[in-house]
Amino acid sequence: MTHPHLPTTEAAVTAVREVAQAYDLEATVADDIGADRTSRRESAGAFAVTDADGSLPHEAFIELGGAPAVTVQLFPEDDARITVDGVVFDDVPRDSVPAFLRSVYGGMAYVKGRFFPPGQWLVVPLPGDETYKELVPRALLSPWLSRNFRSA
Repeated sequence: MTHPHLPTTEAAVTAVREVAQAYDLEATVADDIGADRTSRRESAGAFAVTDADGSLPHEAFIELGGAPAVTVQLFPEDDARITVDGVVFDDVPRDSVPAFLRSVYGGMAYVKGRFFPPGQWLVVPLPGDETYKELVPRALLSPWLSRNFRSA
């Protein structure tokens, strides 16, 4: 399934704010604008504010209140890093971020454990066949993660 296209970081921030409002969560946003302020700029020269093509890159860090603890870092390269109770999901496409958050806050995300090979994974299913899965270190099993545990 394709998600609505979010052409800019600001469009993604607006979409995340809408998800936060739907789930009655507080959203705190910090913006970094300019190649000299964003974290992953490879196309800009040293001390440059714009990229080589003249564009002004925009990165945002969003912290959502409530349980689980969620942060979203939106990068200018159309991807995001989402952290859910300490579990990091890198390289989530920017267009998938709102659906990812709706899955987490809507109760569809769960922790799956196995005896062999041993481990626990946070599974975040999105509409269609898109699923994100990351290893949960044993020390990070928060109350929210424990409540959402399903055995395999």
